[in-house]
Amino acid sequence: MSVVKINVLEVPAGRGEVLEARFAARAGEVDKVDGFESFELLRPTEGTDRYLVVTRWRDDDAFQAWLSSSAFTRGHAPVGADERQEASADHTPPSGHPHGAAAGGGPAAVGSELWGFEIVTSALPAE
Repeated sequence: MSVVKINVLEVPAGRGEVLEARFAARAGEVDKVDGFESFELLRPTEGTDRYLVVTRWRDDDAFQAWLSSSAFTRGHAPVGADERQEASADHTPPSGHPHGAAAGGGPAAVGSELWGFEIVTSALPAE
């Protein structure tokens, strides 16, 4: 049964474009991982500063394998000690990650929370 992992990113005002550019720069990394099914970066439109990074996986084992893969490590590599301290305080991935401080003048997100779900039911448009 498929599982969905949602990374909820708190993005300060004016940093959304930076976050989006960082995700675009690493597009395609997760696509190659066994068990990966889909990815979406959702931009908030009403009353929140939180972006959602929604991934779908064959099962939790596939997601855990991604977390321990070299592709994940490359995409989440730390850049600076200051940010590593910030990251450890709230479990936010370090600066190589799109919401970290790798480029573009500091972090694009100031907090992160991971949600996990199993797919109970879903629908696709009728053909």
